[in-house]
Amino acid sequence: MRKINVGYLILLGFGMLLVACKEVNSETAVPLEKQISKVRQKYAPDKRVAIFQVDAVRYNNDYVLKGESNLPSAVDELKEKLKLEHISFVDSIQLLPDTALNGMTQGVIRVSVANLRSHPAHSAELATQATLGTPVKIYKKDGSWYLIQTPDHYISWVDHGGLELMSEQEFSRWKSVRKLIFLGTYGNSFAQPNVNSQTVTDLVAGDILEKIGEEGDFYRVSYPDGRMAYIEKSMSKPYEKWLKSINPTEESLVNTSKTLMGLPYLWGGTSPKGVDCSGFTKTIYFLNGMVIPRDASQQIATGQEVDSTKNFEKLRPGDLLFFGKSATDSTEERVVHVGMWIGNDEFIHSSGDVHISSMNKSAPNYDEYNYDRYLRSQRLLNVQDKALVDLSQKDIFKD
Repeated sequence: MRKINVGYLILLGFGMLLVACKEVNSETAVPLEKQISKVRQKYAPDKRVAIFQVDAVRYNNDYVLKGESNLPSAVDELKEKLKLEHISFVDSIQLLPDTALNGMTQGVIRVSVANLRSHPAHSAELATQATLGTPVKIYKKDGSWYLIQTPDHYISWVDHGGLELMSEQEFSRWKSVRKLIFLGTYGNSFAQPNVNSQTVTDLVAGDILEKIGEEGDFYRVSYPDGRMAYIEKSMSKPYEKWLKSINPTEESLVNTSKTLMGLPYLWGGTSPKGVDCSGFTKTIYFLNGMVIPRDASQQIATGQEVDSTKNFEKLRPGDLLFFGKSATDSTEERVVHVGMWIGNDEFIHSSGDVHISSMNKSAPNYDEYNYDRYLRSQRLLNVQDKALVDLSQKDIFKD
């Protein structure tokens, strides 16, 4: 058998590695990477809330820009940059919404809670949820799935069964009609004004329907897809009346949070059917008339910082506490958990289930694990921030 010089192989492997590294770092391997990355960082640094999936391929002496985006201004800026650099290109970027939708670019969630996925498949990760009546933008279709964007700007996929597609005219009509909000944590709608009649669907707190009329102790309602039903007045309220009555306070936030005690943890959950940590805080605020960002890593950048040194005397009920790993010289900060302060050294959070923990080391419910990984706290109540939507000022269900 022929012997192989081991030293030769090592040198050869090292040489191939150098060539490989050179190819990866060259513009031939990643054409126009610098220009595209700069625009992406400016317009779509968070792919959860913006689409700028653009790259380039070399074709003879030109480049072909390909991919898709829902940001026309970002695409225009990229093309202008390339022109200023005298770079010849062909624009093959698809702007969303997809023209194949034939104008059906708006929709409304038609089930009590729609599960929104990270990819167009039921086996994909549960990214978030949207409750009945939520208006959404529709960007494209893949089989029976639609890529949508919710009012908190989150982008994900929903199965056709959870969505009612609407034309511009239908969408405008739906936004203008009288509405009803379901306020019970759980409940049902019925085929007749009688709780013993056939159930039409289940309902959860925050569901929105069209109000048609009244009959005894029931409201008659219509779903986004036209189904008719009856809802108990004791479990609901005319939306306009509710909107005028909401006045988020420390007390109301705490009271709302406690109605969800014991709710099981659900990754991606943002409803009374299950919540993850940030889905829980989001739900608390929504039921008090405020739409806040979806994820903990987004919520921590919202509002006003009130503490970062475990000086919990500074906190007020309703403040959000964030947990994770602090930044180091070589790693960025990592936010992995969030809860809400309720006073008396305690915070409520979804971890396993929704429960109350304490930052007091002598308390029986002291949470050493989260105390040790505490990062800081943010105040959202009565704070001006473009990432916070006050429904009394900007009504996503009507505007």
